[in-house]
Amino acid sequence: MDDSSSTETSTSEMTPEVLAAFTDAWTRHDLEALMSHITDDCVYGASVGPEPGRTWTGKEQVREGFALMLAFDTGQERHEEGAPLIAGTRGAATWSFTGTGPDGGPQVTRGCDIYEFRGGRIARKDAFRKVYRADEE
Repeated sequence: MDDSSSTETSTSEMTPEVLAAFTDAWTRHDLEALMSHITDDCVYGASVGPEPGRTWTGKEQVREGFALMLAFDTGQERHEEGAPLIAGTRGAATWSFTGTGPDGGPQVTRGCDIYEFRGGRIARKDAFRKVYRADEE
């Protein structure tokens, strides 16, 4: 009997504690902590950029992408929006930023991350966001 599917599942699962540590690292702008949670061949699809959303592949490129997004969101206050969802090798988390928009008015950014996990690490992080003036809620 082939036992590869059960082995794959047991080595691919993410725990709520590890995913919480990753999202906390985003809040703290801790690039080294973020990098400790991804696979060497991780793919990161940012929520902004030309593709739509720029994509980085591999640990060194993902480091660059994470650093750029941390800088992009500087000055915004990050909030987690409930507990992340983990279902075996996939997951999702919702979040928001509040701050000041380019026009000087209050701005809210709401977003979600869609994840793929492997070996207890993040193999793919695909981010999506909506940006709007806070006084239009």
